[in-house]
Amino acid sequence: MEKVEWKVDGMDCTNCALTITRFLQKEGQKEVKVNFIGGDLSFELNGGASKEKLIEGIEDLGYHVVDDSLPTTDHRNTGSNKGRFSAVFRRLSFSNHLQRFLFCMPFTLLLLLHMLPWHIHFLMNPWIQLAICLPVYFVGMGYFGISAVKSLRRGIPNMNVLIALGATAAFVYSLIGTIGNLGMDYIFYETTATIISLVFLGEWVEHRSVVITQRELNKLASQQKVMANMIAFDEEHKELIFPVENTQLQVGDLVLIKSGEQVPMDCKILWGDAHVNEALLTGESEPVHKQKKDALIGGSLLTDGTVKAQVTAIGKDTVLSNILNLVKQAQGEKPPIQQLADKISAVFVPAVIGIAALSFLLNYFAFNISVTGSLMRSIAVLVISCPCAMGLATPAAIAVGLGRAARNGILFRNAKSLELFKNITTVVFDKTGTLTKGQLTISNWQSSIDEKAFKQIIFSLEKFSNHPIAKAITTDWKVTDSIVWKTIEEIKGMGMKATDAAGNIYQLGSHKIAAAETNDTSHTAYLLQNDKLIGWFDMEDEIRTEAATVISYLHSKNIQTILLSGDSFDRTKKVAATLGIDKVYAEKTPEEKLKIIEELNNTSPVAMVGDGINDAPALAKATIGISMSDATQLAMQSAQVVLMNKGIQHLPLALGLGKHTFITIKENLFWAFIYNIVAIPVAAIGLLHPGIAALAMGFSDVVLAINSVRLNYKKVV
Repeated sequence: MEKVEWKVDGMDCTNCALTITRFLQKEGQKEVKVNFIGGDLSFELNGGASKEKLIEGIEDLGYHVVDDSLPTTDHRNTGSNKGRFSAVFRRLSFSNHLQRFLFCMPFTLLLLLHMLPWHIHFLMNPWIQLAICLPVYFVGMGYFGISAVKSLRRGIPNMNVLIALGATAAFVYSLIGTIGNLGMDYIFYETTATIISLVFLGEWVEHRSVVITQRELNKLASQQKVMANMIAFDEEHKELIFPVENTQLQVGDLVLIKSGEQVPMDCKILWGDAHVNEALLTGESEPVHKQKKDALIGGSLLTDGTVKAQVTAIGKDTVLSNILNLVKQAQGEKPPIQQLADKISAVFVPAVIGIAALSFLLNYFAFNISVTGSLMRSIAVLVISCPCAMGLATPAAIAVGLGRAARNGILFRNAKSLELFKNITTVVFDKTGTLTKGQLTISNWQSSIDEKAFKQIIFSLEKFSNHPIAKAITTDWKVTDSIVWKTIEEIKGMGMKATDAAGNIYQLGSHKIAAAETNDTSHTAYLLQNDKLIGWFDMEDEIRTEAATVISYLHSKNIQTILLSGDSFDRTKKVAATLGIDKVYAEKTPEEKLKIIEELNNTSPVAMVGDGINDAPALAKATIGISMSDATQLAMQSAQVVLMNKGIQHLPLALGLGKHTFITIKENLFWAFIYNIVAIPVAAIGLLHPGIAALAMGFSDVVLAINSVRLNYKKVV
């Protein structure tokens, strides 16, 4: 199935997301994920439905689909005359809620003047009040009314149903009073206008506050389009440089990047050296020195120096694009805590309509409240209720948490990982490249054959491996006349095994392969020829400077630390002792690592930190897998969390953000539930004017957004 990713404008709350989700599911689409905060929609396209038909259906619900892969047709005009009229009525007149509010508010203030102690005579005329109210009512129904009708037609009533019902009830009641000349006690045009105007204001403020929650992601997105200095050559092979937008670059193009300029796309340096600030992508404030053959990440900034580079990735293949996609996907995921809120949101609107009707009946028949008083209380119930608050509680906190994480080079593959961090009691570390820098150097070696042959055999074996030891060997002992093997294989957890043209069998690996030949377990690797030991070598790896601080932090939080390595027990124990790690498992194969993680998981939730390649099975099995990754290897990772800064210094921040994001979600949900539990009864007994109720409803979401934004500045470590 084809995966479709669209941007959808016009979503305001979880009800909007649920409406689109249910529509697509009815059309047979799979894996539907809607993030109303970012406006992102993804699903797997079922062959039975065309994209055009799905876009038309979504637009008929009152939303607008942005899809760059389709012709630039306004799908809103492809439906019925009614659909075209509503599209023009809703969208062409006003582009946002602030414009609607500014249009409606003067009429509303004029209507409110008749409530002053001194009466303005002409405003006491119901027909004049009707004329003043009509523009506000038409604009309000052009938005809330059309949205409400479309949602009801699809069987998924949204919040706008409540607003439209409340405003219309006050308007129709006043209209009856006007036509029947029943007196000013029946005239509530100012209530209609106040509800519509203040809800427009509240929704605009809410939208602005929600946008703030996307701030960090927007900073990343803003780096995707910049100008680049493209290098070309004329007929005399002279170098020409001309500016182009980076979106026009292709893989293989040459670019000139000068001091102070942004790297336009992922590149490899061909000439020159520079210091590069990658803080936006990795969270590291100190510029990194880059030279010939080094990779440059698109979106990073050259702070000093000039380079010529070749484009290695463009568009969706770049590291920055991968980061944005990961964060967006994680925002679209729903952690378990959100499921209850979603279930309540799905039935909230019908329930509130029922409560409003019951409020009218009880007030009028049981408590002898007048028709006017009972109606005003019912309207207040309709407009004070806020399903958006329950829907916004989780996405707003997750958006801020993921944004702050991305700013610091921490990528969460799904929102569930954020929630799972609160339960972690054990952190398991791989050794090489995780607690150590992975920059291995050969410190000693010995062989029974001559030096050239020994190095040639080892290089010829190791060049077929991706292990950090192999990479160090192929760099330090590189030879031009490597052996052409008849057969060669890498045995995970053991090492390399090959057969030459003469039929000799060579093995290179840990002490396990040489146990029958020697009891000395202190060396890094052993070389066997036809099961006979012919040499060994030692390698040294420097412990990361931040490792001890990270381990100490974990212990301060009563989190157990474990070192799990395929290296020898002596070297593994030495690293553990230096860092103060609680427990050690050494000389373990990937299969054995997987089994150990499984056993630990059965006892308590476990996070594992590894290089993401050799430890892939164990990372996938852990409650949370945390990958130590070079950013250019991002797509290869199997972990739920990726640390992009080539170090574990931000592991405490990842843990802290996970726990505090969950705390923020709980605070938001508490406010959302308490607000509705308290506000609805207060409105039902007549303690809230509908206008005040409308304002309170709009600003209830703002409270959640502000509380979520606090996560950007809150101390979490």
